[in-house]
Amino acid sequence: MVHMLWVKVLPVTPESFSKIQLRLAGSKRKHNEGRVEVYYNGEWGTVCDDDFSIYAATVVCRELGYVEAVSWSPSAKFGQGEGRIWLDNVHCTGREVTLAECSSNGFGVSDCKHSEDVGVVCSTRRIPGFSIINIQVLKMGNVRIRAILSWQRKRIPVTEGFVEVREGGRWRQICNEAWTPTNSRVICGMFGFPGEKKRKNKYWGHSVNCTGNEAHVSNCRLGPPPTKKGNSTCALGMPVVVSCVPGRVFAPTPVTGFRKAYRQEQPLVRLKGGAVVGEGRVEVLKNGEWGTVCDDNWDLRSATVVCRELGFGSAKEALTGGRMGQGMGPVHMNEVECSGFEKSITECYFNRDSLGCSHEEDAGVRCNVPAMGFQERVRLSGGRNPYEGRVEVLAERNGSLVWGTVCSDSWGTLEATVVCRQLGLGFANHAFQETWYWPGDVSADTVVMSGVRCSGTEMSLSHCLHHGKYIHCPKGGGRFSAGVSCSDTAPDLVLNPQMVEQTTYLEDRPMFMLQCAHEENCLSSSAQGASASDYRRLLRFSSQIHNNGHADFRPKASHHSWIWHECHRHYHSMEVFTHYDLFSLNGSKVAEGHKASFCLEDSECDEGIEKRYACANFGPQGITVGCWDTYRHDIDCQWIDITDVKPGDYIFQVAINPNYEVAESDYSNNIMKCRCRYDGYRIWTYNCHIGGSLSFETDDTFPGLRTNQLSYR
Repeated sequence: MVHMLWVKVLPVTPESFSKIQLRLAGSKRKHNEGRVEVYYNGEWGTVCDDDFSIYAATVVCRELGYVEAVSWSPSAKFGQGEGRIWLDNVHCTGREVTLAECSSNGFGVSDCKHSEDVGVVCSTRRIPGFSIINIQVLKMGNVRIRAILSWQRKRIPVTEGFVEVREGGRWRQICNEAWTPTNSRVICGMFGFPGEKKRKNKYWGHSVNCTGNEAHVSNCRLGPPPTKKGNSTCALGMPVVVSCVPGRVFAPTPVTGFRKAYRQEQPLVRLKGGAVVGEGRVEVLKNGEWGTVCDDNWDLRSATVVCRELGFGSAKEALTGGRMGQGMGPVHMNEVECSGFEKSITECYFNRDSLGCSHEEDAGVRCNVPAMGFQERVRLSGGRNPYEGRVEVLAERNGSLVWGTVCSDSWGTLEATVVCRQLGLGFANHAFQETWYWPGDVSADTVVMSGVRCSGTEMSLSHCLHHGKYIHCPKGGGRFSAGVSCSDTAPDLVLNPQMVEQTTYLEDRPMFMLQCAHEENCLSSSAQGASASDYRRLLRFSSQIHNNGHADFRPKASHHSWIWHECHRHYHSMEVFTHYDLFSLNGSKVAEGHKASFCLEDSECDEGIEKRYACANFGPQGITVGCWDTYRHDIDCQWIDITDVKPGDYIFQVAINPNYEVAESDYSNNIMKCRCRYDGYRIWTYNCHIGGSLSFETDDTFPGLRTNQLSYR
């Protein structure tokens, strides 16, 4: 028989709700408004308005049993309080259970005066079934007993909560194993109640025995009830309460609430190619190089080790067969076997012989991810389906939370990527700077967010760089509000570094053979005014660009808007498809080039995949999943003009889709770097690698763009 067990994790812990008590006081007209006062350490005090926000007001109101906050007021609007100012510089995310969980200077640490006491106005709607918490403290000699009393919605008092004693300056809970009804009778009497309530909890008739390496509680063994006395199950116990610790990705920081994108310490495992947070192809770092894991013997237990290592929960699914896209580079691990208690997958047993494993067998995971509520602060409005629309965000304005639009200045694919991820809608498909065809919510027309600049890795749009309280949007909102369309799949372009390394050479070419290239700005500035008989020295190479994603790579511009170039007699579907740069070892750019995509097509494909795109006869352009486009070394602009470059050691860099015109599932692998040595006559190119394939330390030895700083905007 298979037993299914559901576990409800209680968000409120004794430590959180027993630390403080709140009330609304002062010169007020209604019960749902007033000066915020905190009961702490046996004394009522106030809260300073410094850094207070609508999110903090929301926490206060919900802690007092109201559905939400309507607004908050600084400067003692409800009158000045007395006594201590308990909290100052309070920062809340809005998801905390109690104000005590928000970051602050600490209890009693403040430089404020009571003229800065903060107040709130809460919604008149109450949380269904909410109980008002009241903390009662009584002294018994040197020991104080504190019980948590609650009043239900109709002001019916209940004795109910944790009994704690304060000894040696610390609160401690009492173990319930030896607790008897007569003890409860005494406590109830102390608080004015004649007797204790007979507990009639209906417990499940089994005990649960987990080893700790299960991915789901339904995989744990079931046993008899722990204690049975007459008809009472769990006679000496209490309902299970679980308190969980967030992973590093979701752990709040003291100031921002959540981590912004920044360069973290070098991890040993990562996920690539996933459409949402917590899923992707598993890659591990070995000897300074990233590689994949073969799916032989890949199971939920090993997948769970990966998920926990990355700061997520257990694994929902262990994926096989390259379902999260095929990686590149080596296959580092094969036949992985984990006990489930390892802190890293690198500690698990595995077969170091990966012979016979190809990237078609790359392993992946889907992890359980905590519900952070990010999707509740952004929405798409006016679209034809849930995957598109005008972007509307929830923001604080004049002390209230309101929905509004986002300024489309600087709005691009990276910002759209963050919105789609935040909503759980996969990858960005397009970013729109005009949304007149999506009317949206009329009440949300006001621009409440501007100057948004994202790296593309953030979990929420609010984590991106943006203007603060002062909105700057010259175009205004309305038709120029930002919009997005999202998709479950996306392409992923990757350059073959070996092809570049093997085909690099120098050519001296006369100007009379470079007129078309000169018109398309493929030569350095010193070519201006050069005579037809002058020569340019060109660093030539071939490039092979693979689509390793789950969707075809198509130009952003539609067929009818492609640009005709008379000299070369062809259309450009993307004005800039690649950038070619040469850097000195200190990171200074010494030469550059670019390549417009006059012909995006399927040159070759993996076995079993048919070509779909060809440039002949003004045909459709693109790169099919599993195919690649080859730009041969002997075509125009497939070079860098190094005529003015002095002999020395340099870094050669190629960046694909540098302006993010087309959305992809991964931009970190769009850069390729090589070392090269030029003696004035010959050039040697070596150590070519794609971005994100090496460790931070190794990549630091290659100046130029970071693999996460591709944007030329």
